[in-house]
Amino acid sequence: MGTTRSRNWMWSEALEMLGRVEQLHHQSFEPARALRGVPCWEPPVDVLETEREVLVLIALPGVDLGQVHAAIEDGKLQIVGQRVLPPELGTAIIHRLELPQGRFERHLALPPGRYDGVRKLEINGCLLLALRKASGIGVR
Repeated sequence: MGTTRSRNWMWSEALEMLGRVEQLHHQSFEPARALRGVPCWEPPVDVLETEREVLVLIALPGVDLGQVHAAIEDGKLQIVGQRVLPPELGTAIIHRLELPQGRFERHLALPPGRYDGVRKLEINGCLLLALRKASGIGVR
């Protein structure tokens, strides 16, 4: 295979890969449909478990965490809220807008058990929900 032909083949393969990555990126960040049919997005979360708690860390930069609602229903944690563009940016020309705006909703299956307390903490633009396990429930 000649040098020019080899370079063209590698360039073609690289462009194909970039196209696939872009397509996957668009699919991953496309707004989901909530249970009620209203378009929304899903924030990324980490779920960890200690002996006494299940910790749920939700990435919500730019969201008023006091307006985020969380509830446990049928063994699932439901997190609902909204990110709104600050009024100061309302007249700005947008060159790039990657942080999703509008309503968000996330439903997470929780580890089996009962929970009898919830602590809500703000940590570096994230919401931490600490779900205290009811007594007698330990790590599996």
